[in-house]
Amino acid sequence: MTALLSPPLAPLLAKLTAEASASDIAFRAQWAGMPPAARHAVVQSPDYRAFYNSAKDAYLAVSPDTARLLYMLARAIKASSVVEFGASFGISTLHLAAALKDNGGGRLISTEFEPAKVARLRQTIAAAALGDFVDLRVGDALETLSRDLPSAIDLVLLDGAKPLYPQILAQLEPQFRPGTLVVADNADDSPAYLARVRDPAGGYLSVPFAEDVELSVWLGRAG
Repeated sequence: MTALLSPPLAPLLAKLTAEASASDIAFRAQWAGMPPAARHAVVQSPDYRAFYNSAKDAYLAVSPDTARLLYMLARAIKASSVVEFGASFGISTLHLAAALKDNGGGRLISTEFEPAKVARLRQTIAAAALGDFVDLRVGDALETLSRDLPSAIDLVLLDGAKPLYPQILAQLEPQFRPGTLVVADNADDSPAYLARVRDPAGGYLSVPFAEDVELSVWLGRAG
């Protein structure tokens, strides 16, 4: 059995997934009366801290299918070095860490700037017995992901403040190797990011996946 399908992780993920579903329903109800253009403007605002502080109790988690995809990708490429931008309450974190465990080891560098979420996430990681695989960093990712990075990154998940996607990508890119995978959740809310990874000269091959996930592979720039 894999870590993903076995105790203590399997029942913990079932609980978190149910909580995330309820959280999403409540959060979306708050936005129901806002026109789509206005919602996009808020999410893409440079004042990303204000938006995420207002959502500090919301899971804002990847979908169950996306979470499973992350595990499958990490297993398929035998990832040992993974970076996650935006941990929230940890559903994606647990899937990625489980993949590292099942791959035989590795390190997931994950970052989250909401202290209350981090405090709960530390407890969750411990309960899942995955602490040996997670380097959880607290604060703005522009700072926390600017230091102590591995020489080669196998897989990246972008699921934090959407206006920062291009900057975080550029910050991590020097550690990419040919074949590095980048999964961007809610990518439609970051047009600048999509323009970058879909530019034929940008060094990526990129395709949309499911509703709003962008899956990209780093090929390297010519010359």
